[in-house]
Amino acid sequence: MTAATPAPPMIRMEGVDKFFGDLHVLKDINIEVPAGQVVVVLGPSGSGKSTLCRAINRLEPINQGVIEVDGKPLPAEGKALAGLRADVGMVFQQFNLFAHKTIADNVALAPVKVRKMNKGEARQHAMGLLERVGITDQAEKYPAQLSGGQQQRAAIARALAMKPKVMLFDEPTSALDPEMVQEVLDVMTNLAKEGMTMLVVTHEMGFARRAANRVVFMSDGEIVEDSTPDVFFTAPKSDRAKDFLGKILTH
Repeated sequence: MTAATPAPPMIRMEGVDKFFGDLHVLKDINIEVPAGQVVVVLGPSGSGKSTLCRAINRLEPINQGVIEVDGKPLPAEGKALAGLRADVGMVFQQFNLFAHKTIADNVALAPVKVRKMNKGEARQHAMGLLERVGITDQAEKYPAQLSGGQQQRAAIARALAMKPKVMLFDEPTSALDPEMVQEVLDVMTNLAKEGMTMLVVTHEMGFARRAANRVVFMSDGEIVEDSTPDVFFTAPKSDRAKDFLGKILTH
Protein backbone atom coordinates (compact mmCIF):
# COMPACT_ATOMS: atom_id res chain seq x y z
CA MET A 1 0.00 0.00 0.00
CA THR A 2 1.21 3.48 -0.78
CA ALA A 3 1.00 6.10 1.92
CA ALA A 4 -1.89 8.51 1.57
CA THR A 5 -0.96 11.82 0.02
CA PRO A 6 -1.07 14.46 2.75
CA ALA A 7 -3.88 16.98 2.33
CA PRO A 8 -2.73 20.31 0.90
CA PRO A 9 -2.73 23.27 3.28
CA MET A 10 -5.98 25.22 3.21
CA ILE A 11 -4.00 28.40 2.48
CA ARG A 12 -0.53 28.50 0.93
CA MET A 13 1.39 31.65 0.02
CA GLU A 14 4.83 31.31 -1.52
CA GLY A 15 7.15 34.13 -2.55
CA VAL A 16 4.30 36.67 -2.53
CA ASP A 17 5.22 40.28 -3.29
CA LYS A 18 2.85 43.23 -3.48
CA PHE A 19 3.61 46.83 -4.38
CA PHE A 20 1.46 49.95 -4.13
CA GLY A 21 3.43 52.11 -6.57
CA ASP A 22 6.95 52.24 -5.09
CA LEU A 23 5.78 51.00 -1.71
CA HIS A 24 6.70 47.35 -1.14
CA VAL A 25 3.85 46.25 1.16
CA LEU A 26 4.31 42.45 1.08
CA LYS A 27 7.88 41.18 0.86
CA ASP A 28 8.47 37.52 -0.06
CA ILE A 29 5.61 36.17 2.06
CA ASN A 30 5.71 32.41 2.71
CA ILE A 31 3.02 30.90 4.90
CA GLU A 32 0.92 27.74 5.11
CA VAL A 33 -2.29 27.33 7.08
CA PRO A 34 -3.38 23.68 7.46
CA ALA A 35 -7.09 22.83 7.55
CA GLY A 36 -8.59 23.42 10.98
CA GLN A 37 -5.86 25.75 12.17
CA VAL A 38 -6.40 29.26 13.54
CA VAL A 39 -3.62 31.67 12.61
CA VAL A 40 -3.65 35.16 14.13
CA VAL A 41 -1.66 37.85 12.32
CA LEU A 42 -0.30 40.58 14.59
CA GLY A 43 1.86 43.61 13.96
CA PRO A 44 1.98 47.39 14.04
CA SER A 45 -0.21 49.51 11.76
CA GLY A 46 1.12 49.60 8.21
CA SER A 47 2.92 46.26 8.51
CA GLY A 48 0.96 44.66 5.65
CA LYS A 49 -1.44 42.52 7.72
CA SER A 50 -4.67 43.61 6.01
CA THR A 51 -3.07 43.46 2.56
CA LEU A 52 -1.99 39.88 3.24
CA CYS A 53 -5.52 38.98 4.33
CA ARG A 54 -7.11 40.65 1.28
CA ALA A 55 -4.66 39.02 -1.14
CA ILE A 56 -5.91 35.55 -0.19
CA ASN A 57 -9.22 36.04 -2.00
CA ARG A 58 -7.76 38.42 -4.58
CA LEU A 59 -9.33 41.60 -3.26
CA GLU A 60 -5.74 42.80 -3.65
CA PRO A 61 -3.93 41.41 -6.72
CA ILE A 62 -0.30 40.45 -6.08
CA ASN A 63 2.74 41.30 -8.20
CA GLN A 64 4.58 38.04 -7.73
CA GLY A 65 4.33 34.65 -6.09
CA VAL A 66 1.79 31.87 -5.62
CA ILE A 67 -1.38 31.79 -3.54
CA GLU A 68 -3.36 28.56 -3.27
CA VAL A 69 -6.59 27.79 -1.42
CA ASP A 70 -7.21 24.10 -0.72
CA GLY A 71 -4.48 23.10 -3.20
CA LYS A 72 -5.78 25.21 -6.09
CA PRO A 73 -4.06 28.38 -7.38
CA LEU A 74 -6.08 31.60 -7.17
CA PRO A 75 -8.00 32.18 -10.40
CA ALA A 76 -7.42 35.57 -12.01
CA GLU A 77 -11.03 36.51 -12.65
CA GLY A 78 -14.43 35.36 -13.85
CA LYS A 79 -16.53 32.45 -12.62
CA ALA A 80 -13.59 30.56 -11.11
CA LEU A 81 -12.73 33.56 -8.94
CA ALA A 82 -16.37 33.91 -7.85
CA GLY A 83 -16.30 30.21 -6.94
CA LEU A 84 -13.17 30.68 -4.87
CA ARG A 85 -14.67 33.65 -3.06
CA ALA A 86 -17.67 31.50 -2.21
CA ASP A 87 -15.27 29.07 -0.49
CA VAL A 88 -13.43 31.83 1.39
CA GLY A 89 -15.57 33.74 3.90
CA MET A 90 -14.42 37.27 4.66
CA VAL A 91 -15.35 39.53 7.56
CA PHE A 92 -14.16 43.15 7.45
CA GLN A 93 -13.86 46.04 9.90
CA GLN A 94 -17.03 47.50 8.39
CA PHE A 95 -20.05 45.23 8.36
CA ASN A 96 -21.09 45.84 4.70
CA LEU A 97 -24.64 44.61 5.33
CA PHE A 98 -27.40 45.58 2.88
CA ALA A 99 -29.26 48.38 4.69
CA HIS A 100 -32.59 47.75 2.93
CA LYS A 101 -32.75 44.02 3.77
CA THR A 102 -33.52 42.36 7.10
CA ILE A 103 -30.75 40.53 8.92
CA ALA A 104 -32.24 37.14 7.93
CA ASP A 105 -32.43 38.24 4.28
CA ASN A 106 -28.83 39.50 4.39
CA VAL A 107 -27.69 36.06 5.52
CA ALA A 108 -29.92 34.11 3.09
CA LEU A 109 -29.10 36.17 -0.02
CA ALA A 110 -25.80 34.70 -1.20
CA PRO A 111 -26.76 31.01 -0.81
CA VAL A 112 -29.76 31.69 -3.08
CA LYS A 113 -27.82 33.76 -5.64
CA VAL A 114 -24.51 31.87 -5.69
CA ARG A 115 -25.21 28.37 -4.34
CA LYS A 116 -28.68 28.23 -6.00
CA MET A 117 -30.31 27.15 -2.74
CA ASN A 118 -34.09 27.47 -2.72
CA LYS A 119 -35.45 30.37 -0.69
CA GLY A 120 -37.11 28.28 2.01
CA GLU A 121 -33.98 26.23 2.62
CA ALA A 122 -31.79 29.36 2.59
CA ARG A 123 -34.09 30.98 5.14
CA GLN A 124 -33.90 27.95 7.43
CA HIS A 125 -30.12 27.85 7.03
CA ALA A 126 -29.92 31.60 7.83
CA MET A 127 -31.96 31.20 11.01
CA GLY A 128 -29.70 28.38 12.16
CA LEU A 129 -26.64 30.59 11.62
CA LEU A 130 -28.21 33.52 13.45
CA GLU A 131 -28.81 31.15 16.36
CA ARG A 132 -25.16 30.07 16.16
CA VAL A 133 -23.98 33.70 16.52
CA GLY A 134 -26.61 34.47 19.17
CA ILE A 135 -28.89 36.97 17.40
CA THR A 136 -31.96 34.97 16.34
CA ASP A 137 -34.11 37.64 18.01
CA GLN A 138 -32.77 40.25 15.57
CA ALA A 139 -33.66 38.31 12.39
CA GLU A 140 -36.46 40.62 11.20
CA LYS A 141 -34.71 43.86 12.05
CA TYR A 142 -32.68 46.00 9.64
CA PRO A 143 -28.95 46.63 10.13
CA ALA A 144 -29.47 50.20 11.38
CA GLN A 145 -31.57 48.84 14.26
CA LEU A 146 -28.70 46.67 15.56
CA SER A 147 -25.69 47.54 17.69
CA GLY A 148 -22.24 47.34 16.07
CA GLY A 149 -21.53 44.04 17.81
CA GLN A 150 -24.80 42.55 16.57
CA GLN A 151 -24.11 43.79 13.03
CA GLN A 152 -20.68 42.20 13.06
CA ARG A 153 -22.15 38.91 14.31
CA ALA A 154 -24.66 39.14 11.43
CA ALA A 155 -21.75 39.70 9.03
CA ILE A 156 -20.06 36.55 10.39
CA ALA A 157 -23.31 34.59 9.93
CA ARG A 158 -23.54 35.90 6.36
CA ALA A 159 -19.98 34.73 5.61
CA LEU A 160 -20.74 31.31 7.14
CA ALA A 161 -23.91 31.00 5.02
CA MET A 162 -21.76 30.06 2.01
CA LYS A 163 -20.34 27.09 3.96
CA PRO A 164 -16.80 28.34 3.37
CA LYS A 165 -13.69 26.19 3.71
CA VAL A 166 -11.80 29.02 5.35
CA MET A 167 -12.69 32.28 7.10
CA LEU A 168 -10.63 35.46 6.85
CA PHE A 169 -11.12 38.20 9.45
CA ASP A 170 -9.63 41.64 8.82
CA GLU A 171 -9.65 43.48 12.17
CA PRO A 172 -13.28 42.47 12.82
CA THR A 173 -13.52 44.29 16.17
CA SER A 174 -11.61 47.51 15.44
CA ALA A 175 -14.71 49.54 14.56
CA LEU A 176 -16.66 48.39 17.64
CA ASP A 177 -17.21 50.07 20.96
CA PRO A 178 -15.12 48.30 23.63
CA GLU A 179 -18.12 46.69 25.37
CA MET A 180 -19.15 44.99 22.12
CA VAL A 181 -15.75 43.51 21.27
CA GLN A 182 -16.09 40.45 23.50
CA GLU A 183 -19.40 39.27 22.01
CA VAL A 184 -17.79 39.12 18.56
CA LEU A 185 -14.61 37.46 19.87
CA ASP A 186 -16.77 34.85 21.65
CA VAL A 187 -18.40 33.90 18.33
CA MET A 188 -14.95 33.66 16.70
CA THR A 189 -13.61 31.56 19.58
CA ASN A 190 -16.52 29.12 19.17
CA LEU A 191 -15.81 28.87 15.43
CA ALA A 192 -12.19 28.06 16.24
CA LYS A 193 -13.30 25.33 18.66
CA GLU A 194 -15.53 23.86 15.94
CA GLY A 195 -12.47 23.42 13.70
CA MET A 196 -13.00 26.25 11.20
CA THR A 197 -9.79 27.19 9.37
CA MET A 198 -9.26 30.86 10.21
CA LEU A 199 -6.79 33.61 9.44
CA VAL A 200 -7.43 36.56 11.73
CA VAL A 201 -5.84 40.01 11.56
CA THR A 202 -6.46 41.61 14.94
CA HIS A 203 -5.10 43.71 17.80
CA GLU A 204 -6.90 41.54 20.36
CA MET A 205 -4.05 39.90 22.26
CA GLY A 206 -6.34 37.91 24.56
CA PHE A 207 -8.00 36.28 21.56
CA ALA A 208 -4.60 35.50 20.03
CA ARG A 209 -3.49 33.83 23.26
CA ARG A 210 -6.70 31.91 23.76
CA ALA A 211 -7.83 30.83 20.31
CA ALA A 212 -4.79 30.78 18.00
CA ASN A 213 -2.79 27.71 17.10
CA ARG A 214 -0.14 30.02 15.66
CA VAL A 215 0.77 33.69 15.85
CA VAL A 216 2.34 35.31 12.79
CA PHE A 217 4.02 38.64 13.52
CA MET A 218 4.48 41.08 10.64
CA SER A 219 6.53 44.24 10.42
CA ASP A 220 7.33 46.37 7.35
CA GLY A 221 5.70 43.91 4.97
CA GLU A 222 7.63 40.88 6.21
CA ILE A 223 6.77 37.89 8.38
CA VAL A 224 9.22 38.30 11.25
CA GLU A 225 8.00 35.50 13.53
CA ASP A 226 5.71 32.50 13.18
CA SER A 227 5.28 30.54 16.40
CA THR A 228 2.82 29.30 19.00
CA PRO A 229 1.07 31.90 21.19
CA ASP A 230 2.98 30.63 24.25
CA VAL A 231 6.35 31.18 22.62
CA PHE A 232 5.41 34.48 21.00
CA PHE A 233 3.99 36.10 24.11
CA THR A 234 6.58 34.80 26.59
CA ALA A 235 9.77 34.58 24.53
CA PRO A 236 9.60 36.54 21.26
CA LYS A 237 12.79 36.12 19.24
CA SER A 238 13.05 39.42 17.36
CA ASP A 239 13.61 42.91 18.74
CA ARG A 240 10.70 44.15 16.61
CA ALA A 241 8.30 41.72 18.29
CA LYS A 242 9.68 42.54 21.76
CA ASP A 243 9.21 46.25 21.07
CA PHE A 244 5.65 45.68 19.77
CA LEU A 245 4.65 43.55 22.78
CA GLY A 246 6.28 46.04 25.16
CA LYS A 247 4.05 48.81 23.81
CA ILE A 248 0.88 46.72 23.65
CA LEU A 249 1.04 44.72 26.86
CA THR A 250 2.03 47.56 29.18
CA HIS A 251 -1.28 49.35 28.57
